[in-house]
Amino acid sequence: MKTCHACKTPWDGAPGSQPGRNETCSGCGADLHVCLNCRFYDPASANECRSSTAERVRDKDKRNFCDEFELKAQGSDGRGLKDSGDERKKQWDDLFK
Repeated sequence: MKTCHACKTPWDGAPGSQPGRNETCSGCGADLHVCLNCRFYDPASANECRSSTAERVRDKDKRNFCDEFELKAQGSDGRGLKDSGDERKKQWDDLFK
């Protein structure tokens, strides 16, 4: 399920489509076409984006013109991992047992 990064309200767009640049969340009004909602967003990557062809975007929570934007699925950090502090803590603890 694809959701808003700010409030987790499900996006009700057509299957296979992406939110438009001016589309906002029906729950909180946040912009949807933003880096924080994109499957390529990765704080550990250069310019915080795993796409090598995307231009740098300064405000990750503001709408932008990136042509590579793809709304990510809920609970995913873009790499298929759960985006959960509890899961990361468990992985960290398991690493240093």
